[in-house]
Amino acid sequence: LEMEGNQITLASLEKGRDNPSFSLEGEKRHYEDCGGPCSESQEERREGKGRFSSYCRKALQPASKAKHFCKAHAKVLRRVVLGLLGVAYLCYFIAACYLNFQRALALVIMTAVVAFFICWDIFKKHCGAKVLLFLHPIGKCFQKSWQWLKWLLWVALLAGLIVWLALDTGRNPEQLISLGGFCFLVLFLFACSKHHGAVSWRAVFWGLGLEFLLGLFILRTTPGTQAFQWLGDQIQYFLGYTTAGSSFVFGNTLIEEVFAFQTLPIIVFFSCVMSILYYLGVMQWLILKISWLLQVSMGTTPTETLSVAGNIFVGQTEAPLLIRPYLADMTLSEIHAVMTGGFSTIAGSVMGAYISFGIDAASLIAASVMAAPCALAMAKLVYPEVEESKFKAKASIRLSSGEEQNILEAASNGAAASVGLVANIAANLIAFLAVLEFINAALHWFGEMVDIEGLTFQVICSYVLMPVAFLMGADWADSPLVAELLGIKIFLNEFVAYQQLATYKKNRLMGLEEWDGNRKQWISERAESITTFALCGFANLSSIGITLGGLASMVPQRKGDLASVVLRALLTGICVSMLNACLAGLLHVPTEVGNCAVFFSTTNFSSTSYTMYTCCKQLFASSVLQNGTLSFTGSWAEQADSILWLTECCGHYNHTSC
Repeated sequence: LEMEGNQITLASLEKGRDNPSFSLEGEKRHYEDCGGPCSESQEERREGKGRFSSYCRKALQPASKAKHFCKAHAKVLRRVVLGLLGVAYLCYFIAACYLNFQRALALVIMTAVVAFFICWDIFKKHCGAKVLLFLHPIGKCFQKSWQWLKWLLWVALLAGLIVWLALDTGRNPEQLISLGGFCFLVLFLFACSKHHGAVSWRAVFWGLGLEFLLGLFILRTTPGTQAFQWLGDQIQYFLGYTTAGSSFVFGNTLIEEVFAFQTLPIIVFFSCVMSILYYLGVMQWLILKISWLLQVSMGTTPTETLSVAGNIFVGQTEAPLLIRPYLADMTLSEIHAVMTGGFSTIAGSVMGAYISFGIDAASLIAASVMAAPCALAMAKLVYPEVEESKFKAKASIRLSSGEEQNILEAASNGAAASVGLVANIAANLIAFLAVLEFINAALHWFGEMVDIEGLTFQVICSYVLMPVAFLMGADWADSPLVAELLGIKIFLNEFVAYQQLATYKKNRLMGLEEWDGNRKQWISERAESITTFALCGFANLSSIGITLGGLASMVPQRKGDLASVVLRALLTGICVSMLNACLAGLLHVPTEVGNCAVFFSTTNFSSTSYTMYTCCKQLFASSVLQNGTLSFTGSWAEQADSILWLTECCGHYNHTSC
């Protein structure tokens, strides 16, 4: 239908007729209606705008030239800025060392490590090819002799290990139990192997060797012990800054009395810091260095090695994000290794929460670092590679990085991402503790039906897993409690288990009686160390869903493959934590109590401690009561105040001498 006047109709639109309002006649009519002056005012406005834009262009010319100059000389300017920053840091470093070298020792070590890697990268970039060309004849000669040199090296290492074990365990024979447990777990995993004939023994032995060397350095050498103790102390100080934010939001009363407001904010803070480190590239650099060492020594592929190395710092669903573009093409053995790495370690964010419980920070850090090579080795033992990996010949893998535009966005995203984790932990604690209480009530009811008193989930775990706890190196008296914690970790989660371990440790440090009737109130320091390593991993039943959900969202087309290997990976992850615990038991060095007479002479006996408990036990053991006369043996016989100290000890502890 045609419409009246100058309006557009559907028919005219189809024929392509022009709109009269924008035709030449329309313009003339508009000019006549306006009377001419309108066009003049428009021209004046256009001239004014032109002059203004011209002034703006002239004013912005220096800035534009500066921008073009910076773009043209970007490399030179970058080197100048880095040079100035380097000179400024050098001046600061010299001043710090000059003022107090002992105070600046940590700064010296960190600077030396960073400087070494920077120099190594520069050397490899400019001289690497020349050095390789120079060493090529030596390498060819070495390859010819490698067959007999390899066996000679293995025999020498085995002989050295046997001699060291004979000398070391001669003083502490209980360490042999941990060694036996270590060998048993390795043989058990070999029995569970998917392809026994395809096992890469290079990866297995190198992984276990690296784990042993790391444990030896951390637990036995003075530099290693001091370094990790210092690192643990610094992390504790660092996590203490969480109080500034949580006290402002929740108030001092809540963060001192309520667990949720005391511990969970630490996860938010740690997640924020980790996000910043990822944005700056620090974490990627560190993960690349660790993965390079594992890959070169063990002969594993870059993808699986990167993921396992990333698990030292991040969780079981975050580490695979590093290799997300490659997951679709990875073999089943590589996927199994990725899953095992996630089950064998804990994330840095929850590590902060465990440290806040009172768990030894150095042991937690050592457990995470030692678990990486062990997890990779055991993953290749349980699920050897029988397919042709697409990444075997890849020299390097591109690490995925965040999409944040600046450091503030990275901090904000890290804090926001932790909200889900915090809510998940809180919900799991509420659910699991409630379920545990219900299970215990049900078991108690069933037990009473057949006159069994005190039947609980923990009691069942203590009996079932007690041989495993004993094989890891715990004393037989401590084994039920260690087995109970292992059961809680496997069937519930490690968060609840670490809470209970923290209670046992607190009781010991407070100097409480070891036994309260038939109930043991704490475990020995050796058993504490073993349990700390054994619990350090996400290998529990609830983590199966987390792992499958996280990986399936990245590669939904491989859900079937993921489900087929997840149970093997869980079993391997549980055994990796136990292998770490066996090594901790093998290398554990008891803490020296010191001179008890000096301790008693300086203490006021107003409160108890573990040192007081140990010294009182020594005093009780040396006391002899004959014919109503009390006497002392050993060094206590020479102390004039022994009877007074015995009286004070009897005020805190029960003994027949009292």
